[in-house]
Amino acid sequence: MSVPPGWYKDPADPTVQRWWDGEGWIGDPLPADATPPPGPPPETAGTTPEPQVPAVPGMSGATETPPGPQKSERPVTTKLRPDLAAPHAPGSRPAAMLASAPPQPHGYALATPGARLLARLVDIALVFGLNVAVNGWLVYQLWLEIAPALAEIWQRALAGDTTTEGIPAVDDRAGNLLLAIVFITAALWFAYEVPAVANSGQTVGKRLLRIKVVRLESPDPLSFGRSFRRWWTMGFPTVLWWCLGLGFLLQLIDAAFVLFDRPLYQALHDKSAHTAVVAVSSGPGNLRTPHKEASDESADAS
Repeated sequence: MSVPPGWYKDPADPTVQRWWDGEGWIGDPLPADATPPPGPPPETAGTTPEPQVPAVPGMSGATETPPGPQKSERPVTTKLRPDLAAPHAPGSRPAAMLASAPPQPHGYALATPGARLLARLVDIALVFGLNVAVNGWLVYQLWLEIAPALAEIWQRALAGDTTTEGIPAVDDRAGNLLLAIVFITAALWFAYEVPAVANSGQTVGKRLLRIKVVRLESPDPLSFGRSFRRWWTMGFPTVLWWCLGLGFLLQLIDAAFVLFDRPLYQALHDKSAHTAVVAVSSGPGNLRTPHKEASDESADAS
């Protein structure tokens, strides 16, 4: 997929923007917040210097160029495609990310898959604890419903009996309890993750591992809507756990996508929300919003 010519943020230096001609960067950079000209810049980019040879002892000491045809000066272009840069056209989305160098969203290195896995395990443990507290009574009631049938099946299996006659029936109440448990589990996960990621980009697990969810196009907070869209791809399949493990399989594919996606190592839920997960410790500090910066400046002035 080719990126059309235009002004983009330089992925190697997000503080500037440059003109991408479809094959490489040309022209001098401009500040990222400056209004660029409507078309390409004048050809004032740096040039490749003429090859030099050292002076030979015994000669005049002047530096001479080797004989033969000389290369003409030409603008220096970089073949790194714009990865995280968004065109200045209103409503446009980030360009395709096919950079040869590891991208750094907003100056932060990408979080490693190992850090993301450990953070997710911490979050799973905390959500499990919430479920024990909230769903414990329902799980106990479900066990009372299915325990007689399970005990009879186990005894017959030990005796080599494969018949099903006489096994206590499991009524609809057990199915209703199972559905209630699954939906409450999904609701608890939603309440734990969506507001936290919307406000700060971090759950408890992500804070402990010092990683953070960020937008691709700006360092602003995700907002509730985008955080919900990110969770929906990952968390909603929980309600399908009862269906022969289908929900768990979908979640496994979603998480495993991090191992194969390049260059941003995005899970499917990251792709659906246009987000990336970065290592907070790798950047210049915590991601800051204009509102927070203004508040800090006012505090410093006082």
